Amino acid sequence: MAYESSVPYRAGTEGYTSFRIPAVVRARSGHLLAFAEGRVSSAADSGTIHIVLKRSADAGRTWGPLQVVARNGNGNGTAGNPAPVVLDSGRVLLLQVHNAADATEDRIRRGRVPRADGRRVWLQHSDDDGASWSPPREITDQAKLPQWRWYATGPGHALQLRHGPYTGRLLVPANHSTPPTGPQDSGTEPRYNGGHALLSDDDGATWRIGYTDSHSHSHSGGDSDRWVAPNETTAAELPDGSVYLNARNEAVAAWRRVDAVSTDGGEHLVRPFRPQAGLTGPAVQGSALHLGDRGALLFSGPAHPAARALMTLRTSRDGGLTWRTAHTVGGLPAAYSDLVRLDRHSVGLLYETGDFSAYSTITFRRIPVEEPT
Repeated sequence: MAYESSVPYRAGTEGYTSFRIPAVVRARSGHLLAFAEGRVSSAADSGTIHIVLKRSADAGRTWGPLQVVARNGNGNGTAGNPAPVVLDSGRVLLLQVHNAADATEDRIRRGRVPRADGRRVWLQHSDDDGASWSPPREITDQAKLPQWRWYATGPGHALQLRHGPYTGRLLVPANHSTPPTGPQDSGTEPRYNGGHALLSDDDGATWRIGYTDSHSHSHSGGDSDRWVAPNETTAAELPDGSVYLNARNEAVAAWRRVDAVSTDGGEHLVRPFRPQAGLTGPAVQGSALHLGDRGALLFSGPAHPAARALMTLRTSRDGGLTWRTAHTVGGLPAAYSDLVRLDRHSVGLLYETGDFSAYSTITFRRIPVEEPT
């Protein structure tokens, strides 16, 4: 079967050296909103970076002009980690993180960046399906503990819960780092990674921190074999109202994915994150999406065990306990991705890929879901 693809973002075009960090949602009108980081002068994770957007009115076959949605202050710093969510009202919220241009992740994790220049959390909204946007509003004091150093929302789509007692709640998966506790540690060690959720019960007017999993852990408890250090996180609501969470694992271990479940709308985890060996892949962000009452849970991410390559859609029929391959997108280099439901019969995948580099394009692919999974 031929799968429809398009390329909304190509490195070295439209005034940007590189485009990274895709996120995609479907607005109430049916428009697709494809967000990315537009990196101005280099492909590096710090520097002058804008959040950019392209919209599609035909399910991702063609894309409108590039819009700059967010800059950091005067535009010389970083605005990134887009985490959009479409509310029942039709409003689109976009959570994001800003920092100074010279505030690299390494310096932030080492505590060498003033708080004002470090990772700060902001929020924007659109009431016209992404055509225009409110000015960013800072929510750092609600979203980030003072002691946390590194911080990232998503990246990728967030959730508005639709089942059970927490219907209407907004849940944004996020991650952070904590200061070092060992006398010889710098704060860059994997053990200081943690995952958490941002929650709102008033459509984004106010926010609070839900679950936190801030310390890597292993069954033996020894420092030498700690194997769970959750980092970039994706979430999907299951039909019973529970939330499945899947995170990149930064610990030195054979497994690079860890997962957890919350049954109280993201306030707590049933248990801490633990390895998910059914999702082979490198250390990289991934995306989860549930297809509905009788549908499957999907996960997108590279399936090569060591390299960012072989973008693959995998499926679970038991809430994330076990997984198998549903669709191999291709054998090329590939990295970050985000999933969106297009209609009853298809999903969309927005992902980083290229012939020789995973970061040459951000490509959109329409994938049928009526095939046996």
